[in-house]
Amino acid sequence: MSRVQSIERAFAVLSALGGGPLGVTEIAERARLPKSTVARLLAALAAEGAVQQVDGGTDYRIGERLTSLAAGIAPDRGLVAVARPHLVELAAVTGEAAGLSIPDGFLVHYIDQEATSHAVGVRDWTGTRLPMHAVSSGHVFLASLPAADVDRFLARPLERFTPATVTDPGAVRERLRRARLDGVAWTREEVAEGISSVAAAVADEAGEVVAALHVHGPSYRFPGAGAVERGEVEAALLEAAARVSRGLRRAG
Repeated sequence: MSRVQSIERAFAVLSALGGGPLGVTEIAERARLPKSTVARLLAALAAEGAVQQVDGGTDYRIGERLTSLAAGIAPDRGLVAVARPHLVELAAVTGEAAGLSIPDGFLVHYIDQEATSHAVGVRDWTGTRLPMHAVSSGHVFLASLPAADVDRFLARPLERFTPATVTDPGAVRERLRRARLDGVAWTREEVAEGISSVAAAVADEAGEVVAALHVHGPSYRFPGAGAVERGEVEAALLEAAARVSRGLRRAG
């Protein structure tokens, strides 16, 4: 019975991490377990590769071994495998965190992220789901949808996360128009104060937008103050998204 209880508790810990990286205290609260128990379970799960600590921090996230086991039943894992080396390169070139997301209804689901060595950075958003109007990847997805679907999304009240969140339907439509023209979409402090982000689309072999790459960082340094810095980030992002798209076509 004690072994069964340990399995149940381990799954409670893993379920708590399903929404993204958390610290021991937060995991204990969500799993309704003592912190000492959670700490022991995390150590055991980490030894098996089921969880891992976020680089440069004390939070934990779902581990690579568990995600690889899910590859056979989760279609997006193949996407992660194709995109991962390009995320690593994109983070190195831009000096900021690079991430991968997929659409989930009218939500953006973040499925991978590559951090940088900056002492000040953004948290790992892997596993998080956010409304499309509030994040750069969401603008990329909305810009690729038929007009009727955009109308349906904008007919509902749009949640405001910060004072900078754009919730006016007309303003959102204009931003989608710009995203179609530019190939990228920017947001600044719209889902969380202090974070700016830019995203570009990833298309499959049929030309359908199935994912987005993004780069995000603290607003005080990202993007750079000049047009050249901003343009360099956009160029690197577009090139990385194109390479991932080509990789998906080869895999397909």
